[in-house]
Amino acid sequence: MENGNLLAGQVESLLFVAGDDGLTAKQLSELTESDREAVERALAQIDEACRLEGRGLRVVELAGTFRLATKPEHADAVRRLLENPTSQALTQASLEVLAIIAYRQPITRVEVEEIRGVKSERPIQTLVARGLVKEAGRAQGTGRAILYGTTDIFLDYFGLASLDDLPPLAGRDDEAADEELDLFMTSFTETFDEEGSEE
Repeated sequence: MENGNLLAGQVESLLFVAGDDGLTAKQLSELTESDREAVERALAQIDEACRLEGRGLRVVELAGTFRLATKPEHADAVRRLLENPTSQALTQASLEVLAIIAYRQPITRVEVEEIRGVKSERPIQTLVARGLVKEAGRAQGTGRAILYGTTDIFLDYFGLASLDDLPPLAGRDDEAADEELDLFMTSFTETFDEEGSEE
């Protein structure tokens, strides 16, 4: 049973890190180096523990992909957080990701990570949880990755009437060098950090 608890913990951790993308039973099996039946038992164990222990999460399956999701009975509390995205300051990482999504939307997580050069799952999850970013469809091609875009809450948060009011990125085009991308992210975060602090 101890091995089962260890596997359940691994699976739960992987689902948490995977976020909205979720993971298939096959992926979980490969990542944990366990057989599929053991993974399925672990998923059932996690779901059972969440149900019996009154925790705020549950395991959901959508088209063969498993992910962690909040329980419907906690929707009011979650909604209050989403309706008040300014209750906590955004981290530098979240601001960088928000800048990229704002100017490059719709954009996939992988494309965001290519620009930043680091993993960006957590900042994206934070921005989605705060209602500043939302899923904006699916990319064409293999895997049909989630596309992200900004929301009306994003516009309200930064006092913008529309995306046309975003600060211009002088001298930047689609062939801009990495240095220019760094400059535009710095300019964006500095501008909106000041605006956000005035809230």
